[in-house]
Amino acid sequence: MKKIYTKENIEIKTSNEFVDYSEAMEFMEDRVRKIICNKDKELIWFLNHDHMYTTGTSSDDNEILTHSNIPIIKTNRGGKTTYHGPGQRIVYFLINLNNRKKDVRKFVHLISISAIQLLAKLDIQATTYPDRVGIWVTKTNNNALLKEKKIGAIGLRIRKWVTYHGLSFNINPKLKFYKNINACGLKNYESTSTEDLESNLSQENFDKMYLQNFLKELSNV
Repeated sequence: MKKIYTKENIEIKTSNEFVDYSEAMEFMEDRVRKIICNKDKELIWFLNHDHMYTTGTSSDDNEILTHSNIPIIKTNRGGKTTYHGPGQRIVYFLINLNNRKKDVRKFVHLISISAIQLLAKLDIQATTYPDRVGIWVTKTNNNALLKEKKIGAIGLRIRKWVTYHGLSFNINPKLKFYKNINACGLKNYESTSTEDLESNLSQENFDKMYLQNFLKELSNV
């Protein structure tokens, strides 16, 4: 885990190898406690997890369509069931909203718009919907999709107005693993990735572009 940037009181870390999920959760829980007590900096953490399905506090059992050898992990984040694995970039946001507007919806929008701005630079048009949390692609290279596809999932937990968990963004995962679940509890919607949309995006460039967008948006909160 390497520190690549510090902005005011926010520490930015990247992990390019797979991070064990339980270790990541333990790290975040400890860091959140320290942030609440003003004993450590806020954190934005870019990382990868190996194959797994995670369930959120709103998940239903029927969201798992096919049982496989991929582990299913129950989490304390908001939201429903989703997939994590190689080719997907995770961004965890440990941000103290006590120092900003105490508006969770606004913060979720901030996470979303930072990804939408990134995609726009790749000639991919994406949006959000009030009834479906996440980032949805509607058009690529000026060609409208027959039906919008999900490229990013968002799930947060808030403790004393400190956020944790965050965003999963599909760069080049194997999309077949989404067929085993109703991702985010939604039927009849497909997932996509920048690779699937024939756009070349490296993990390193995602980190740089997303971070730049997010910090700019956060400065306005």
